[in-house]
Amino acid sequence: MTELADRLDQSISGAVPPIITMQGLVRRYKMGSGIVTAVDGVDLTIAPGEFVALMGPSGSGKSTLLNLLGGLDRPTEGEIVVDGVNLGRARKRELVEYRRHRIGFIFQSFHLLAHRTALENVEVPMMLSGQAPGPRRDRARALLAQVGLAARAGHRPNELSGGEQQRVAIARALANQPRILLADEPTGNLDSATGADVMELLRELNRGGLTLIVVTHDPRSGAYADRVVHLSDGRVVDIVTQTAEASER
Repeated sequence: MTELADRLDQSISGAVPPIITMQGLVRRYKMGSGIVTAVDGVDLTIAPGEFVALMGPSGSGKSTLLNLLGGLDRPTEGEIVVDGVNLGRARKRELVEYRRHRIGFIFQSFHLLAHRTALENVEVPMMLSGQAPGPRRDRARALLAQVGLAARAGHRPNELSGGEQQRVAIARALANQPRILLADEPTGNLDSATGADVMELLRELNRGGLTLIVVTHDPRSGAYADRVVHLSDGRVVDIVTQTAEASER
């Protein structure tokens, strides 16, 4: 795929710095009297605007790697630098700012506030970052329109379908204009047709310039990515660069 190859070549040559760099990344946890190595020596770079799928069996380290990328966890060894922030060395305040402004999170279970409308859910990140009510309300409406839910802005989560709830969650993830979206099994609670619609939306956002990292066990979701990184026992065991036909679906 020429466009992807150009981005990767530029990142490797240094013409365009990678937006994500992992070197010798290790994450170990104490479990009972033993130590579990969830991520074991990962080396990986991701170019700006790339769409990468992390795939592997349960326990392969996918979600741990996503938590490290999101600044929700810290490495035991090695380095992880995302959008200029060294996540292993950053102070707590820096990590809060990083999560608030540079990263958007999308979860399998949506995590919407049940007592708030779709519009209010999308406003929450902007409220936490101190944006004024008028501008944040206008942006929330625009984001709901972008994901096809302008007419559902006043509905609460229990009045929305699963696919609609995930679209609200995507709009919320975009609220503070992040450069990177992290999605953990975004189609896991959806039927296949609705899941395909959500992946099409994510791919469209990626085409608009967002870097997208998706954890998935579903090859149909992985087929949308530029590259698929296969993990096993915390290690990268294969990286597949996909054809334009595969990633465009």
